[in-house]
Amino acid sequence: MSKDALTGPIYVATTNEHKAREIAEILADTGLDIRPAPALPEVVEDGETFRDNALLKARSAAEALGAPALADDSGLAVDVLGGDPGVRSARFAGEGADAQANNALLVERLTALGVTDPAAAFVCHVVIVVPGGEIVAEAEGRVEGLIRWPEQGDRGFGYDPLFFHPPSGCRMAELAPEAKNAISHRGVALRLLAQRLRESP
Repeated sequence: MSKDALTGPIYVATTNEHKAREIAEILADTGLDIRPAPALPEVVEDGETFRDNALLKARSAAEALGAPALADDSGLAVDVLGGDPGVRSARFAGEGADAQANNALLVERLTALGVTDPAAAFVCHVVIVVPGGEIVAEAEGRVEGLIRWPEQGDRGFGYDPLFFHPPSGCRMAELAPEAKNAISHRGVALRLLAQRLRESP
């Protein structure tokens, strides 16, 4: 579908204020009117992949708001845990779990395995759909790193204090927002999305 379908505001389908702000900042120079969604229906994120869940959220929001919606699904995949927490990253320690509980469980699982600096990746799939469910554009980003504990850094959110990014020489939670956006999985996915929108007829 052509990007010409994107008239008026595009609503970010998330209740996570940090994520909505990050998305708006990264797409600030695209000329798109990116706004936080005023309200969102509950969505059961039961997809098997990040793409599945991104589509579930975007299509639900687009139908509810009668406007184009952008959604992402992202998370942490740790090799020695078979890709966990994966699509359950936000609720790894159970429904309603906060970052502290999720991080504690991750460290507990890895400590039990006796591993050091296990390889991991942050993965993000982002998609824009219009009412009716048709996809306008989508992209996926990935950033490789290692899990280290105890936590370091007071910036970022989620697993950022545990995720060591070798090229930067620090944890994600130690990076300034603009530095993080330049290399993050979400930044990579959104810049690729913007490029595909620019290249579309």
